[in-house]
Amino acid sequence: MTPPVDGPTLHLVGPVVLAAALAGVGVYGLLARRNAVLVLIGAELLLNAAGVLLVAGSALPSGGLAALKSTSQSNPVETADPLLAGQSLTIFVITIAAAEIGVALAVVLLLFRARRTSDLTAVRELGEASPTYTETPEKVSP
Repeated sequence: MTPPVDGPTLHLVGPVVLAAALAGVGVYGLLARRNAVLVLIGAELLLNAAGVLLVAGSALPSGGLAALKSTSQSNPVETADPLLAGQSLTIFVITIAAAEIGVALAVVLLLFRARRTSDLTAVRELGEASPTYTETPEKVSP
């Protein structure tokens, strides 16, 4: 017979598997896609995976997983966190992600207006792989 549970419990397998799936799809989107918008979606998926882990981690008691192992019937674990650190950090991550996507979409729109493509491999002028890249800037005569 299993002992009764004192409070709500969160099984960490579900959120961890969800975060792993989001992170895997996000890394695939960052590395394998050529379209700039799909690369941005991959970055957003990675940030969402971090948010899921932060919220799931905030449901743990103050001692973490070790406190759950050492819990006995006579010593219940206090799971209420008055600061809600996981939720607060997730709101911060969402805010940073919104600012990042705003700036990145503006850059992608300017890139599309200038080059008529959002394919990142077609735009080689952005880095050192550009055929026009030089280490020393050219002298401009007045």
